Amino acid sequence: MAQEAGKSSIVKRIFVAVAAGIAVGVGCIVIRNSLGGDQSPVWNAIYQLLFVDITTEEGTSGLGLFYIVSQLFMRSLQLAIVPLVLTSLSLALCSLADPKRLGRIAGRSFVVFACLYACASTLAALGAYAVKSAGGFSVDLPASEATELATVDAYNPLATIVNIVPNNLFSVLSTNSSILSVCFVAIVLGLSMARMGETCAPLKGVLENINDIVERCLNTLIDRVGPFAIFCMVGRGLAVYGIEYLRPTLVWMITTMVVCLALVVTLYPAVIAVVTRLNPIPFIRKTFKIGLFGAATQSSAATLPLNMKTCMEELGCSEEVSSFVMPTGMTMHMNGTTCMQIIAVTFIATAANIEVTPFMLMTAAFLSVACAVSTPPIPAAGTTLVYVILLGLGLDTPLCMIGYSLILAMNYVPGMAVMPMNVVGDAAANMIVNHMEGTLDREIYLDRGSVS
Repeated sequence: MAQEAGKSSIVKRIFVAVAAGIAVGVGCIVIRNSLGGDQSPVWNAIYQLLFVDITTEEGTSGLGLFYIVSQLFMRSLQLAIVPLVLTSLSLALCSLADPKRLGRIAGRSFVVFACLYACASTLAALGAYAVKSAGGFSVDLPASEATELATVDAYNPLATIVNIVPNNLFSVLSTNSSILSVCFVAIVLGLSMARMGETCAPLKGVLENINDIVERCLNTLIDRVGPFAIFCMVGRGLAVYGIEYLRPTLVWMITTMVVCLALVVTLYPAVIAVVTRLNPIPFIRKTFKIGLFGAATQSSAATLPLNMKTCMEELGCSEEVSSFVMPTGMTMHMNGTTCMQIIAVTFIATAANIEVTPFMLMTAAFLSVACAVSTPPIPAAGTTLVYVILLGLGLDTPLCMIGYSLILAMNYVPGMAVMPMNVVGDAAANMIVNHMEGTLDREIYLDRGSVS
């Protein structure tokens, strides 16, 4: 109960921070316009005190208080990126490939997870690209800001494949610009530790301790500093760049919710129908309460007992298979989180006037799956790790950071659609693995009286 109260508290404080940031930003726009624009001495004094970028020539004599708070928060997140990806992803794969647990059920579970990830991320990318092409994420920035936009340089997409494998381990771990290489190192490290078994127990213990430290630091950062930093980022973003970001942010929220909810009622039933040859209607009817509970709690862990009970008592899944698939899926199978991250990256890049290419979406999908597999149990973890994907794509311009701050601030409402896709996806994967194992009780599944 204390944990849920803490989550509720941080959500309320973020909502207050967003509302206050919007109020301050819009208020500053009104003040600037009433004083005669950017050339007003009074506005210039306010700008130098609160908003100026102190790293530029323009800010050599300014304080830039909002800028400083925003940068300290973002740099603190940056500090955790490499150790978080390295430790969480390697430990996740090490656990999955643990020889004591590895077997036919584990192998089939992993294949099902991977296939559902591929389907969900592809459909989410198509949806995001369609909204982007229709102009839903576009931002009309002032001419003075548009001249400062950065774009991704032209390159051969195949070069990314070569660059995934680093030629220097320490150089990769000392920068945030090679996240794909960090993922590669983490995958190799995790699988190697699994193959070596207890021989690597000391190293695994060190990585677990580092992972715990990073998660504790991120928890504290988001809980104690996050709301105030979001207030500063939203307030500064609107004051400097105007209110143009508000409309595409709402479009991102609506797109995320529509895509996730649509996939819950179409993708999973379709997969159930194709793989098991069963009528998908009972699956939709019996898992409705799972999705509703997940939306209300926004917690896969809190939904797990109900999900397990529903799978075994109403969907006809065996206890043996469910006891492995469901806890594993809770930690490693997050289709909704992946879809949200792909749509978020598309919104951020488009709003920053950076061209989104199909190959960029493919890379974002790979990174989002890697992040989802290793998502730590921290508040707004999936949204926080959008930053990892941005770094992997080289989307670290100031305008990208404004879009990211809005994503981080406005994640709660879309999360109510993301979580049902996560938890119902685990139930679907469990049914498919049970079917492959021959342990799916079709009579229980088709029994209308088994709905509780």
